[in-house]
Amino acid sequence: MSVAAPNTSASYNAKRLRQIITPEGISLPITVASRGARVGAFLLDMTIFTLGLIAFHLLMAALFGSTIDETMSGLDGTPNGAQEFLIIIYVLTIFIARYGYFLGFELGPRGATLGKRIVGIRVAARDGGRLTPEAIIARNLIRDIEVLLPLVFFLTAIVGEGGNAGWASALWVSVFLAFPFFNKDAMRAGDVIAGTWVVEQPKMKLAQTLSTQGAASGTSHLTGTKYEFGEEELSIYGEHELQTLERVLRDDKDEALVAVHAAICAKVGWNPGAGDERAFLEAFYAQLRSRLENDMRFGKRKADKFS
Repeated sequence: MSVAAPNTSASYNAKRLRQIITPEGISLPITVASRGARVGAFLLDMTIFTLGLIAFHLLMAALFGSTIDETMSGLDGTPNGAQEFLIIIYVLTIFIARYGYFLGFELGPRGATLGKRIVGIRVAARDGGRLTPEAIIARNLIRDIEVLLPLVFFLTAIVGEGGNAGWASALWVSVFLAFPFFNKDAMRAGDVIAGTWVVEQPKMKLAQTLSTQGAASGTSHLTGTKYEFGEEELSIYGEHELQTLERVLRDDKDEALVAVHAAICAKVGWNPGAGDERAFLEAFYAQLRSRLENDMRFGKRKADKFS
């Protein structure tokens, strides 16, 4: 008699399931990103970052020619004005690119760098609220301590500088590198300080489901009620709330649908009664999404209800 092997992949995924409570009191399921996905995303980001710097150097070399070669090969004596200018340009570009790349993408509505988007993960606030600029800045500034500092200490120890004290320091700061392996949520120190974690980005598209249910028309198949919302009602929420509503509709849990329905009705001043929550939310989702997409075509974006 053969015995079926346990599904270790499903078991591992189940261990990464979490519940977050939004400021509206809604419980939403999320899946914490695996450590492998986070490492893969970071390596992709560093590859993109490095290729960008190489492209920048090639552009500068094409523009300034021999001055770049002299500057990069080292200077005997005091650099001239042109070389000083190029050194300043390089230092500023590396600094801005190094921090601007991560901050710019993670402050966006997707909350993810290019590497994170490729592997399907994103940054999220652990309290279920909006991802604030302060949290993104904090988690990225700590990266120097978590990654750069340990690497510098290890390289110093390898080349023989510092002796045993160098190796002791390298081992001590390596705790920051290993921090994601010391907690079940795979959080690095920057996540703990900033109140964030990295979660899997759902790949399922709700638009295909809604298009088969007549949600865009706002008509309920259950009661025949037609839900149409005005500009004032739709202007309350933004992209963050739209994503939250999408997840609630996808999960299709009655208690969550009722809670979100009540929260939106209280916000927009509706009282459609109970029993038709999903039709109401589908219509609100479709019309809110249409409004936000139309605004984006004219360069206007509303990140969340606070903006």
